[in-house]
Amino acid sequence: MNEQVASDVVLVRAIETTDRKHEILSDDDRMYASRSAKELAEWQAADSKSAVTADHFLQQRSEQILKRLAERTPAFAAFRQRGAGWSGLTIGLALAALLIGAGVDRIGDPHRVDLLSAPLLAIIAWNLLVYLILLAWLFVPGHKTGWASEAMLRRLSAGAAALPRKMPSVLSAALTDFMAEWARLSGKLTHARLARTMHLAAAMFAAGAVLSLLARGLLTQYRAGWESTFLDGAQVHQILSVLFAPAVGLFGLQGFTVADIDALRFTQTPSASGGKQWVLLYAATIALLVILPRLVLAAVAHWRARSIAASFPLDLEQPYFRKLSGKIGGVPGVLRVLPYSFTLDEARDKGLAAVATMLLGEQARLMLRPSSAYGDEPQDALGDTRLDDPANSMTAVLFNLAATPETENHGAFLEHLVRASPRGLVVLLDESSLVERMGSQLDAKRRIDERIALWQQFCGHHQLQARVVNLLDAQARPLEQGAA
Repeated sequence: MNEQVASDVVLVRAIETTDRKHEILSDDDRMYASRSAKELAEWQAADSKSAVTADHFLQQRSEQILKRLAERTPAFAAFRQRGAGWSGLTIGLALAALLIGAGVDRIGDPHRVDLLSAPLLAIIAWNLLVYLILLAWLFVPGHKTGWASEAMLRRLSAGAAALPRKMPSVLSAALTDFMAEWARLSGKLTHARLARTMHLAAAMFAAGAVLSLLARGLLTQYRAGWESTFLDGAQVHQILSVLFAPAVGLFGLQGFTVADIDALRFTQTPSASGGKQWVLLYAATIALLVILPRLVLAAVAHWRARSIAASFPLDLEQPYFRKLSGKIGGVPGVLRVLPYSFTLDEARDKGLAAVATMLLGEQARLMLRPSSAYGDEPQDALGDTRLDDPANSMTAVLFNLAATPETENHGAFLEHLVRASPRGLVVLLDESSLVERMGSQLDAKRRIDERIALWQQFCGHHQLQARVVNLLDAQARPLEQGAA
């Protein structure tokens, strides 16, 4: 699945998930898209003599839905036509850097080549510092975006936050969710493209300085020399010997002695000889230490960006995709439920199976683990349960809404699961016991809503989403992932 297909699939997921009341996509729209996508995916597989894959099905289905929405809402069609603008940004920044680099070399006397030229030395020193930082950054644990801020990556990944007007509110909300999600998913791709752009710009900046230096030499007689308040000839010779060693060694350029350096001091009689030698030394040094390494880094970043774009890392094991893949005979999703201080009877067990179907499709399977006792240490309560088992599509923690959340018990249990579950969790709150207890009391609904709000706030503190279910009447609290 390439970048464009992944973007379409994520966009459709955002739309379907947001449109819970089916205001912009009816049941017929979704079922038609699924049927058509299945047929098209089967034809595509038959032509290539391969099996039907979830990638093909999701691609065809997203195309069907997005085409229909674009026909109904011109503003949405305009949103989809906007481009990322990476080519313009890369080329424009590189040209600007080339011109600025050419201008930097013209600071100072245009007839003079300063052996201790501040602009040229600064270009070399800055790039060497960047290489050291990039090398050190490889060993920094847990870094996410490196030198690029997350806000910058979000802006470059998802584009401008402003949405077209005259668009249904549900669709606008879906596009906002999509841009936030896509910025998160495409962070590595955006970072690679931005690195390519910056490395290319740095190379062009240095190339501009070198080209300007060489071009002026065609029409100008350079006077080479140096001056310093604190350095003598021997010290300058030592600095320049180290700086120009790669150019002298690789290109066989003419070297220099301490006497040569002393003779070029600007306090001495000006000399017009030797200008060519120092221009070539600086040009070769900048090419070796700046232009070539930056172009190599840009090429590596470009290769990395193309690799990610060609095979975008979209997790199709998520519940939404598992539910859809069931329509083409994919592997059934597995809902693993970890009850906490909650023993289910037969009726609630059947209700939980219905919840699994809502979340993961008709072929979903339920894996109900033994209930963890109240107050037990999470490690002891879970025993040998593998929280990172890839066979499970979704792991859900089941609490009884009638219970009051406690940080030292329920909170400790959630914290342990969050740390140990790499694919995330969902919290299910069963209201059936509390509804039975409240009966027909006048303030029953208010008290139930207050308890739900309390639990949702508690789970939100642990960065988890809480969903209310009714295991005695699953349809009373339907859960929807957005798929038809």
